[in-house]
Amino acid sequence: MLNFLPPALVFLIASFLMVCNALFWVPVLLLFASFKFVLPFKSVRLLIDPVLLFIAETWISGNSGWMKLTQRITWDVQGIAGLEPHSWYLVNSNHQSWVDILVLQHLLNRKIPLLKFFIKQQLIWVPVMGLAWWALDFPFMRRHSEEFLKKHPEMRGRDQQTTRKACEKFALIPTSVMSFLEGTRFTKAKHARQQSPYRHLLKPKAGGMALALNAMGDKFQAILDVTIVYPDGAPTFTDFLLGKLKRVVVRVRMLPVPAHLLRGDYAQDPGFREAFSHWVQQLWRDKDAQIRALLDAPGANVSTENPP
Repeated sequence: MLNFLPPALVFLIASFLMVCNALFWVPVLLLFASFKFVLPFKSVRLLIDPVLLFIAETWISGNSGWMKLTQRITWDVQGIAGLEPHSWYLVNSNHQSWVDILVLQHLLNRKIPLLKFFIKQQLIWVPVMGLAWWALDFPFMRRHSEEFLKKHPEMRGRDQQTTRKACEKFALIPTSVMSFLEGTRFTKAKHARQQSPYRHLLKPKAGGMALALNAMGDKFQAILDVTIVYPDGAPTFTDFLLGKLKRVVVRVRMLPVPAHLLRGDYAQDPGFREAFSHWVQQLWRDKDAQIRALLDAPGANVSTENPP
């Protein structure tokens, strides 16, 4: 543990190790991914994808290593025992910080298949990471405002096509499809602007999850509903690298895939859209109540269930 060092030094060490870990593994990842690009056949993908996933999981293990070295975090984690690393999961979580992704990867790496995120199109230009996300088939989404879609109706449904194509690839080998239903990180300003009916959450956007369930719902073993709470307040990524994150509370619920919501057209069928939205809203009410209870609990204790 190097957390006894001054925060600025912790920041430098953590940043250096994080960058070195990425710069080592991304070229290896791109080398193997190039075979898929040159030979875009299903048989090649079935051979190469497991290698890419192994590389990504080893990269994540490296991140967990420098996190343990530079951070002193009290973890209160429940619900990750008994997960299956060779199955398919649809994973949903609340979203407060970029740190959420490191938390999820740290806790779930090799307990379930690699988490695949839906990423904003502009993030493909992030140095190094954009290439890594592309190599791992993370789908890049173009989100347009309703005003833009009115002027360019031909763009409506483009993200749904991207999601469906991504799910076709995900169905080939065990995958965890990651969804942040809020679509963006929670802030008090966004919460007020939305007039969200939830105390600790933004309004959920159900379309992406509906499409994923429609495209490959018969593959998913379960839905993993993850709730992340930072009792001392959501950290920025800089706060995390400085070693200021002290406590993380995570609860994971394994939910059955709702059979009545597997087949339906969320975009075109109002009845199905209403039923799916009702299910998501109940999920969100439960999560909001859980966050409230966790924040009101007197302190967070380290769980004995698979401690990180």
